[in-house]
Amino acid sequence: MAKKPTASAVANIISFQGEPGANSQMACHEAFPGMETLACPTFEDAFAAVEEGRARLAMIPVENSVSGRVADIHHLLPESGLYINGEHFFRVHHQLLGVKGATLKGLKTVRSQLPALGQCRKLINELKLKQISAADTAGSARQVAEAGDPTAAALASSLAAEIYGLDILRANVEDLDHNTTRFLIMSKEPKEPAPDSGHIITSFVFQVRNVPAALFKAMGGFATNGVNMTKLESYQLDGSFNATQFYADVDGHPAQRSLRLALEELEFFSSHLKILGVYPAHKFRQGNK
Repeated sequence: MAKKPTASAVANIISFQGEPGANSQMACHEAFPGMETLACPTFEDAFAAVEEGRARLAMIPVENSVSGRVADIHHLLPESGLYINGEHFFRVHHQLLGVKGATLKGLKTVRSQLPALGQCRKLINELKLKQISAADTAGSARQVAEAGDPTAAALASSLAAEIYGLDILRANVEDLDHNTTRFLIMSKEPKEPAPDSGHIITSFVFQVRNVPAALFKAMGGFATNGVNMTKLESYQLDGSFNATQFYADVDGHPAQRSLRLALEELEFFSSHLKILGVYPAHKFRQGNK
């Protein structure tokens, strides 16, 4: 019977969704170089690892500068039981990987996650490769390694190449040089920074009451109180076209008067409001204003 990890061991573990070699694992290494990583098959499993005490943190991707929102993640965040305690922006580089001895001229197929294939269209068209959509990038690298077929390639990370013993046939093949994924760092307990500790982000979800102009009125408090809203996205609940939930990121701390007043006004026009996290803004934001 496997031993349960000690508290000190769990404190040094961060979970991510994907197989070993995933970009999410590389983001974990970049943000927390001293922590061990725990690969999880699904986002729910990555959340559960923290909730059940098998990991202290979870690294969860929410959006990409090229492909947009990560599918389904906004549905999962409010129900995860975890809190957002930080964010990390990770520059994604896709490598074209093949087995030992493979050549660019000999390739016929390329396998990867659908967003990665979409982010490398120029190379795929140049080499006239047949695309094979797979669940994730690192899994694609593993499958190419296991098959041993010199005509098959994968789009994955340099870490995946190292783990699965593949050659990088061409490096950094993404079409756009701003290909960046934003991750949320989540934990079981909230860890709010002090209100005066610098640039702070507050993330929350809300539903507006079913009355005319409810969203307009709910958002008015942010404008009148000078609160900058950096993200507002909507998505349907339970397959209903009449039930919409909104996810938002704003600058500021709820203890600051301007955001406190804006949230009070939002709550007046909302049927549901839940703060997901209050956390320091990543330094990446400073260079992208």
